[in-house]
Amino acid sequence: MTPEQTKTADKMRSVKAAWDKAPAGPKKDAALKHYQAAEKANTAKNNAETNKELDAASHALV
Repeated sequence: MTPEQTKTADKMRSVKAAWDKAPAGPKKDAALKHYQAAEKANTAKNNAETNKELDAASHALV
């Protein structure tokens, strides 16, 4: 994996861990939608879109 792919994979793990710890509710639901979009973008090897969705997921949990 390239350094950018490694960074994205680390970010995905971090966001997933934060999502797992978050209490149930609308923020967690919104974050899940962004995380799922990030997974889809990651599968398509679109790092820019993956990172954008991960940032949105993180922001939704705050």
